[in-house]
Parts: sequence; structure tokens; C-alpha cells
Amino acid sequence: MFASNIGRLRFFLYSLGLAVAETVVILICIVGTIGFEGLLNSAPGPSRQGMAGAVLVTSLIFVALRGNIASRRTRDANGRRWILWAYIALSAVYALLQAGVLLVVKFGDPQSIPGGLNLLAFSIFGLWCTILWAKPVAGSNIDELTDVFDFDGPLPAPARAGRTVTASVPATPRPAASAARVPPAPQPFGRPRPAGFGKRGI
Repeated sequence: MFASNIGRLRFFLYSLGLAVAETVVILICIVGTIGFEGLLNSAPGPSRQGMAGAVLVTSLIFVALRGNIASRRTRDANGRRWILWAYIALSAVYALLQAGVLLVVKFGDPQSIPGGLNLLAFSIFGLWCTILWAKPVAGSNIDELTDVFDFDGPLPAPARAGRTVTASVPATPRPAASAARVPPAPQPFGRPRPAGFGKRGI
């Protein structure tokens, strides 16, 4: 459905934009603290605490932003709330573990990276897909909205009843035309003669 596809597309684009922005900001945090060379050459421990703290705060901010967008999508699609809260909680745990990995990881030693972090990432991605493909609320279907403007079919019942009532009311008769006025008789030119006999009689 059109309305559902629009909601999914917006959620996808917002999430993609936030993921790209989060990656860029995390890289800026690393460069602004110890730098990539310092991260590669530094030993795990206190020397990375400033960098790990900046990454953690940044990640939690983006978790809140993604949670807000996911909440809107869940509300619009009438999704299940426990999926939303699981997505937010696991995202927060992932942000915490990500900062911890940057704090203790030994570059060049794959064993120092915990494998459970990847499983957690796949779980978050699955919840994200569930929120993305949630069905829309009944009533937001665009087909139901466009049915109102279907002029080819018969009129709806209220419209037909309105036209029937209008047709049954008799038209108000117009007032009859006023009778033609009779023009007065033409008067002779000059001064009118007085009635009666003249001086000479008959």
C-alpha cells in the first residue's frame, strides 16, 4: 500500500542517515582524542579512556535519535511495543560494548574482539527489519481515501437521498405578470373645447 511504503521509506532513509552520521562522528571523536595512529599504537587501558568515553556518549545520543524514529514508525504502523523497547535496549547495550571493545581491543589480535558483539548486531538488525516491515494502521490505506473520489460509480446513499429530497420539493411559482396597462386615449392638439352647447344653440 502507498501509505505503508512511504512510512517504510522514511524510516529507512532516516535510519541510514543516522548510521552514516554516527560513523562520521565516532571517527571524529577518535581523531579528536588520540588519533588513529595513537589508537593503533596505544596499549589497552587508561590511555584510551577519553576516546572510549567520547564514543560512548556519542553512540548513546544516536541510540536515542534512532529510538525516537523507531517509536514514530511503531506508532504509525501500530507495531508491538516490546519490539521497540528491545530494539532500543539492545542498541544501548551495543553502544556500551562497542566503547568497551575500543578500550580493551588489541589490534593484530583477533581473539581480543568478542564474537558476541556480532550476534548482538544481527539481533538489532532483525528488530530493525521487523519495525521497518510492520503493517500500517487500518484507516491509513490510500485506497480507502481515493474511493471517495470515484465519480464513475453510483452516488453514495446520502448524496442520492439529498437529491431525492431536492427533487420532491415543488418549485416556488413565479408571480404572474402584471396586466398590460391600457394607454390613455390620445388628446387633441390645442386647447380642449368645453362641454355643452355653444352660444348659437343647436
